[in-house]
Amino acid sequence: MTTLLDGYREHIVAAHKQPLFLLLVGFITSFVFIRFSVRMIRAQVRWWPGNVTPGGLHIHHMVFGLGFLLLGGIGVFATYGGHPWIDWFGLAFGIGCGLVLDEFALILHLDDVYWSEQGRKSVDAVIFGILFTALLLVGYVPLGVVPGEETRWGLVTVISVNALASVVTLFKGKVWTGLLGIMVPGLSWIGAVRLARPSSPWARWRYAARPRRRARALRRERLLHRRAYRARTWLFDLIAGAPDKVPANHPAAHRVAERMAARATAHLDAHAARALARRRARLADRRSAAATGAATGAAPARPAPAEGAAYGGSGGGPGRSRRAQQLRRTVRAGRSRTYAVRPTGLERRPERHPHLRTRTRRTRR
Repeated sequence: MTTLLDGYREHIVAAHKQPLFLLLVGFITSFVFIRFSVRMIRAQVRWWPGNVTPGGLHIHHMVFGLGFLLLGGIGVFATYGGHPWIDWFGLAFGIGCGLVLDEFALILHLDDVYWSEQGRKSVDAVIFGILFTALLLVGYVPLGVVPGEETRWGLVTVISVNALASVVTLFKGKVWTGLLGIMVPGLSWIGAVRLARPSSPWARWRYAARPRRRARALRRERLLHRRAYRARTWLFDLIAGAPDKVPANHPAAHRVAERMAARATAHLDAHAARALARRRARLADRRSAAATGAATGAAPARPAPAEGAAYGGSGGGPGRSRRAQQLRRTVRAGRSRTYAVRPTGLERRPERHPHLRTRTRRTRR
């Protein structure tokens, strides 16, 4: 115990890292506590208090986390970061981080997906936040920059290459390697050199014309990443509990389908409402134009006829449909049908060539 206390004073207190250490402690403690709480509630343990539902409204623990975040963040600025307030506010900020990131999936999807497969994103966010804070506490800094050192071109080159390798690793679908590579130089270089995952953007861009490389990536995904996924799933089930397995005919699935259908219906209703509003606006503009023309004594402007409307409506639109209906009725009745012929130069004087105006044909039943 004495050795631990001496190490704490030397590496934490003397190095001015106690606020960051308390933030990490609050982060881990709040996450462990809230996961234990929700698992007790899920198991319906009688001696556990349960959810906070004043007036029937379920208040998520993310709300309490936002309160702790505001308390810690505003408190540090209000006290100018002085001791011992910065230590307590660091602890409060860490508690808020644990409570908010535990419901990161709810914030991302804007839906209660806590116990579904999408809820695993919350565990990813919490683990990454804890690792990031722990690396800062140990002494690692983003991209390998050490404060106080003289800027050198070699260091700038290493930082730039590390940043580029981290971006390439992220595009190859290796999220954890790319994010941790920002803190640990050299880790992202390995991910940038190795094959990309088949579903990553890099594979879609670079492996489309390389079937052999894509086959190698698929084979590695089946062998290596599938085992890693099973280990990750087992670890997450141990930490946060297994998600709900909802079959297709489960009422929860029906509720999700109904919710999606309601959203689609609301979207269609909004589109129809906008179309109706535009139609009413055009009608109001026409009425105002007609009223203005009547007041000034000018004739109201009429829309120009469609092309070919002078020849029985053959140019399209309502005239064409009326002409087609008339022809169908004429054929059914067995009467002769008359159709217009496009005027030519000879038809300019109809009194000399009356036979060119129309043509008549007898039809049979």
